[in-house]
Amino acid sequence: MSFEVKAVGLDFGTTNSAISVVGADGAPRLARFPHAEGGAATETFRSILFFETRDEIGGAASAVSVGNDAIRRYLAASGNGRLVQSLKSFLADKTFDSTDIMGENYTLGDLIAPIISALRDAAIAQFGELPPRIVVGRPVHFASMGAADEALARSRLDIAVRRAGWTEVEFEYEPVGAAYDYALRIARDELVLIADFGGGTSDFSLLQLRPRSAAKHGAVRYEILGNDGVGIAGDAFDGRIMRHLVAPALGRGTKYRSPYGMVLPAPTWPYTRLERWHYLSFLKARATMLRFEELKRQSLEPDKIGALIHVVENDLGYFLFRAVEQSKLELSDAESAIFNFVDAPVEIEAIVGRAEFEAWIDRYLAQIAGCVDRLMLTAGLEARSIDSVFLTGGSSFVPAVRRIFVERFGADRIRMGDEFTSVARGLALRALDGAA
Repeated sequence: MSFEVKAVGLDFGTTNSAISVVGADGAPRLARFPHAEGGAATETFRSILFFETRDEIGGAASAVSVGNDAIRRYLAASGNGRLVQSLKSFLADKTFDSTDIMGENYTLGDLIAPIISALRDAAIAQFGELPPRIVVGRPVHFASMGAADEALARSRLDIAVRRAGWTEVEFEYEPVGAAYDYALRIARDELVLIADFGGGTSDFSLLQLRPRSAAKHGAVRYEILGNDGVGIAGDAFDGRIMRHLVAPALGRGTKYRSPYGMVLPAPTWPYTRLERWHYLSFLKARATMLRFEELKRQSLEPDKIGALIHVVENDLGYFLFRAVEQSKLELSDAESAIFNFVDAPVEIEAIVGRAEFEAWIDRYLAQIAGCVDRLMLTAGLEARSIDSVFLTGGSSFVPAVRRIFVERFGADRIRMGDEFTSVARGLALRALDGAA
């Protein structure tokens, strides 16, 4: 059913994205999308592109599908194509100018704009025409390399959003968006620590927050007391599972015999890229595959290098990601999980314990904890002054992550939000406050 949309909020995420609108009643509504694998409709949209090969579709050019549809097409094509994901992670990367995909050149804007356009189209189909202004979420820090890289990331995202059809683009910190969503559930003013865990970044804001019902439209509903963030989140946790459970089966730690007869360790750079999802799809380049074939011929364990070639050549990153993610999810509820990935000739099965996983991610947990402590120190606040801690995002369910906040603020002050849509809902509410 169509109604007048007053405001729009967009959460463009590393792994998942969401778009929300607000009408005259002031209630946020999320666009819904067909499930990637045939389940119930979902309020999240995978931030993914799939390029199908010419042989698969016929004709002279590759075809691109987007989001949840890209997953469906990818599964149907049995790896005959190129899956591109985690594009948000490249926004601050000045070395990424463009890339060749199946003989065609694409800039980062060329790759991101179709995802945002698909989100816009879905919102229009479900809610009617959208206003020209949108509030878009952004991490507290796109990058740790400096102001120039921050500006580059913001500019790139601004251009992609405008290419998708909006003419007025405003950015807001993602944890502030989450705070707007949290304000719907409080009955009095609160000093709140918002922790938003995405795929690529963990972002934190300290806000003096007013309940939604206590402030009139257009009034300032919050005061920011401090922001901070770190480029560590769910993808980094996944990367540690990849390093310890997957990479050894694909040749990490093996040796090869050089043309001069020397026995040398296999290069580590392919496995470093395997740990970072946004680089995985770019291993499937002709020059790289030739290097892998040469390494296989020289390897003392060629079957393992052959397994690496099979994973990259058949674009199995999505299936690996799903297996890794499943193990991580199980470890949030159980003390151990079975990691299982089979795609002949590759077969990897192992039991991983929660304590083992937490040891793998220990240095990342320390960085997250250090960021929270730095924010509190910079704001001049002590833990006892915080009324509540609102955790949102997928990694907020990792027990070791939650423990960081329980140890500092107490379990009674921890509040949990919807893991993937709190930010989008709040950004739409934030947009409503700024609407004319």
